[in-house]
Amino acid sequence: MTESELYVEYKGVFLPKHLHPPDSLKYYEDFTFRPDDVLIVTYPKSGTTWLQEIVPLILSGGDLTPVQTIPNWDRVPWLEEHRAKILNLEQRPSPRAFATHYHYNMMNESFLKVKPKVVYVMRNPKDVFTSSFHYYGMASYLVNPGTADEFLEKFLSGKIMFGSWFDHVKGWLGAKEQDHIFHIAYEELLQDLAGSVSKIAEFLEKPLSPEVIRKISDNCVFKNMKQNKMSNYSLVPEEFMDQKKSEFLRKGIAGDWKNLLTEVQTAKFDAFYQEKMKDVKYKFVWD
Repeated sequence: MTESELYVEYKGVFLPKHLHPPDSLKYYEDFTFRPDDVLIVTYPKSGTTWLQEIVPLILSGGDLTPVQTIPNWDRVPWLEEHRAKILNLEQRPSPRAFATHYHYNMMNESFLKVKPKVVYVMRNPKDVFTSSFHYYGMASYLVNPGTADEFLEKFLSGKIMFGSWFDHVKGWLGAKEQDHIFHIAYEELLQDLAGSVSKIAEFLEKPLSPEVIRKISDNCVFKNMKQNKMSNYSLVPEEFMDQKKSEFLRKGIAGDWKNLLTEVQTAKFDAFYQEKMKDVKYKFVWD
């Protein structure tokens, strides 16, 4: 099926109609944030599921119950998706944790006024492209990616779900007030998960003992998360996600793009990246 059949264009980006009906988009526009809310912000396939596991464990002081008993889409719901409006989020005790794939310029008035804490996760865009390529091939609510060449054209031009990775990252890095935004890379989590958990906990003003940090880190190792039915999307019906084609939690590594992109495609990607990101001062771990 085509973009016009599966997607709606909202504030300049494509969103899957199946996940984002009009009443859900309106719900987010009117949503009221609290100062102690925690918002996980990512471009798709950049580590969202990982943070939906880590953040609740930090907020609970290491209590594994939430991540073992509540599906991640209800545990840390996306505010723009259809389930958000039926979860009685207004009744949840503080601190609440949410997720969004929105660009910074899509955030509502309450967010800009209240300034809840944001954990913004970035990932090497070539790995984002690779993970997305496999994801689009197994999810019925997304347009089939076609060949790697065809999907590369769409990825670089932003003609995919949630638009341009480049615009997304530049927008959040360029947000005027950064004191309530914590930036971390997917690759940092891979390199030092315990250290990353400790840094996130410090930012959230939830200091944890070394023992609790170790407990959270052990639980959030990729192979353990992949076995957690509350996190691996195995509860999603096959008609929506066919994990026989590709697992939702696939490899959890850095550098998998080398198994997909050719030298010509890599050169094209790198040239585009250099041009789009030339004015960005942030030092990315993959540069």
